Amino acid sequence: MASTEERVLILTPRGRDAAVIEGVLDRSGIHATVCANVAEWLTGLREGAGTALVTEEALADGDTADVFAWLDAQQPWSDFPFIVLATRQAGRRTQSAAELLRRLGNVVLLERPINAETLTSAVVSSLRARRRQYQARQHLLERERAQEQLRLANEELERRVAERTREVETAHETLAFALDAAGMSSWDIDYAAGTHRRSPRFDAVFGYADTGQSWDRETFLAHVVDEDRETAEDAFASVPKTGRLDLECRIRRADGAVRWIAMRGRAKSGEADRPERIAGILMDRTDQHVTEEALRQAQKMEAIGQLTGGVAHDFNNLLTVIVGGLDMMLRRPDQPDRVKRLAEAAMGAARRGEQLTQQLLAFSRRQMLRPQTLNPNRLLLDFRPLAERAATGAVELAFDLDPALDPIRIDPAQFESAVLNLIVNARDALEGRGGHARIAVTSRNVRLGTAAVADRGVPPGPYVVISVTDTGSGIPPDKLQRVFEPFFTTKEVGKGTGLGLSQVYGFTRSAKGFAQIESEVGKGTTVSLYFPRSTDPAGEEIGPGPVGAIPLRRAGEGETVLLVEDDEQVLGMAVESLEELRYRVIVTRNAAEALEHLHGVERIDILFSDVVMPGGMNGSQLAVEARRVRPDIKILLTSGYVANLDEGQVIGQGELPVLNKPYRRDELARSLRLVLGGERA
Repeated sequence: MASTEERVLILTPRGRDAAVIEGVLDRSGIHATVCANVAEWLTGLREGAGTALVTEEALADGDTADVFAWLDAQQPWSDFPFIVLATRQAGRRTQSAAELLRRLGNVVLLERPINAETLTSAVVSSLRARRRQYQARQHLLERERAQEQLRLANEELERRVAERTREVETAHETLAFALDAAGMSSWDIDYAAGTHRRSPRFDAVFGYADTGQSWDRETFLAHVVDEDRETAEDAFASVPKTGRLDLECRIRRADGAVRWIAMRGRAKSGEADRPERIAGILMDRTDQHVTEEALRQAQKMEAIGQLTGGVAHDFNNLLTVIVGGLDMMLRRPDQPDRVKRLAEAAMGAARRGEQLTQQLLAFSRRQMLRPQTLNPNRLLLDFRPLAERAATGAVELAFDLDPALDPIRIDPAQFESAVLNLIVNARDALEGRGGHARIAVTSRNVRLGTAAVADRGVPPGPYVVISVTDTGSGIPPDKLQRVFEPFFTTKEVGKGTGLGLSQVYGFTRSAKGFAQIESEVGKGTTVSLYFPRSTDPAGEEIGPGPVGAIPLRRAGEGETVLLVEDDEQVLGMAVESLEELRYRVIVTRNAAEALEHLHGVERIDILFSDVVMPGGMNGSQLAVEARRVRPDIKILLTSGYVANLDEGQVIGQGELPVLNKPYRRDELARSLRLVLGGERA
């Protein structure tokens, strides 16, 4: 059924016109409603209609004031269409009749008699015009809704902008307050806009009373003292590459005073990586430099006093032996045995003086070094008999050396001397302890991050660490930070020169590494020597070590392992172990990923796979498929519970070698080499 807005209202109160018209429209599928009088007709108009068909006499006879009031009150989109049936007239219409038609507005005037086709066509046209008005109404409504939504959005945006503006202003005030409290000033250079901004404290640091000074790079450099200007220019020149400004230099203020300042900044780059803007902070570091310089001077004087006092004490003791011996030899030169004994004592004192000098040079990193790229394990094992004699039989000396240790570049003699010093110190720390006295010498590969080397003066990366640990009395915290100082010793007078650990410190620094000490009173001490891993292969300069003592089984040229492991931590350990053994590693986490590589063309020498894996295919099944794809591929499996596999699986039949978990790197290296060499692991 058609809606009220699609119907035709018929007002033809005389005769049978209403019934005839309704029938004609009904046959054309047009819904029509017949009204008995003007009042009913007006009610229909208010309820809604597509058009209205009315006779001229019905308008003339009825009270149409309310109809015209309704017409005047129409919405802007509405111009209601009327079809008026008029009687043919010989002359012009009366003025009142013409005024009625004018007041109706949108009128189609049809003179009777009218055929059905003409009537239907007029009604259809009026309905089509009314539909277009409805469409205009819908567009207006949508536009009004959109305008209302836009108004609400604008109000919300304005609210948010106002709120964010308040937040930014508050943040700026807080930042300015914090910077001022910290003695810092901010600055900002916008290259694109050609503007320079800075806080008031910036000008005050340079000695200007107001902010009227114009600043740019040249203005700043003009304030830098001549000795530091090249440093400042280099710092600015590096900004396009590094994106940062990091400068500490001296400036000459407007009043002529020299001050230390520090500038830190960060650049924002645009096209072609050219800086568009750089901003940062400026600090007056003068007071800090004065304090630091005073502290350095005090430390220097303390060190010089301690050094000269220690050197004088030790050399005077040695000279006493030498001078006294020579004096007695001169007095009684005719007693060969006595002369020989005194000469040997003097020679021993002289050699101790030579050793003392070498230790001083080691601490100052001025000794003559003959570095070699070698495996420190070999040195330690060759050195072991001497170390055991130094430790004495009352102390257990244990060596725990990583077979996969990387090579390092060091002076072998200095290395042995340093380790011997540590073992002797450990032995002395165990005196009087009783119970189980033990010294452990260990070697390990480690990787140090940026945080671990932040205050060591060395870059992050792979290192080899040699540690000597004792179960002795430990070192109190107040003395621990001074143990590397020359002539500082925790031993009794006459039992140590205080140069042992300083020699160790100097040697590690010369080798581009560092020394670290950890101690707990009553539990023991560990001294660790860190050396950067050498990228060169270990040489044979120091001569061959014990046969089979160092099982360094590393990869051949380009040998590649396809690693399959679903546990991320085990995967990481395996990758690191394989790479330390110099294998190229292809990492996959399940059988599906591994098969993609096996079907490819890249080199794969051996498949090293976990047995138990998710994804529907375990390691033994993967091995079978790998052999089908690449018949010559070598296979090594690993598992923590191989014995629990079903008998029917290949691995259970003993056709595939298995490395049990957990495994060490030397065990992994041995298994890989055996399998690659065609033997059973």
